[in-house]
Amino acid sequence: MSDSREHWPAAERNRAPILEVLRRVLPAQGTVLELASGSGQHAAYFSAALPGLRWQPTEHKRELLASIDAWGAAEGGDVLPAIALDVTAVPWAVPLASYDAIYNANMIHIAPFEVCEGLLRGAATHLPVGAPLVLYGPFRIGGAHTAESNAAFDARLRSEDPRWGVRDLDEVSALAARHGLRFVERVAMPANNQTAIFERITA
Repeated sequence: MSDSREHWPAAERNRAPILEVLRRVLPAQGTVLELASGSGQHAAYFSAALPGLRWQPTEHKRELLASIDAWGAAEGGDVLPAIALDVTAVPWAVPLASYDAIYNANMIHIAPFEVCEGLLRGAATHLPVGAPLVLYGPFRIGGAHTAESNAAFDARLRSEDPRWGVRDLDEVSALAARHGLRFVERVAMPANNQTAIFERITA
């Protein structure tokens, strides 16, 4: 076991339910770009469970890159070396011009809204028509929180940084549409989270 691996309990808890969705919505083969890979637990787990897919992890916090790489090496999946990426940058500093899918978990509520916009703009740039963008995390639905715990979480986030907060899925979907991404489906997940699936519709 590598000393470089960070263990995030939430990533252990949510990975199996997320995998159920990914098995259905991701292509059988290709390269997935993961944004904000965090500890690297998701990249390693999903890559091992979905052997037709190569996983490209990225992370804004450079201090996490060693953990991501260590998880990828330990789990035996097809995980490429992690790269540093700021999703607000134009253009994205990623190896490929096009990816078969893009995945992100638990980022847009703990970042300013321009990070969400950067994610959507970059996804539209790097996804071919018909390819999926998968976002996981807490969302408000129709302007309302889905649980009291999410409302409390939102208040705590905004107290830490007024630019943070649980995003409204309608607002995210409207912004996605302006970047050529169509909202396809929302899947309710454990612990009052959601998985939102979008697809690229314009070249």
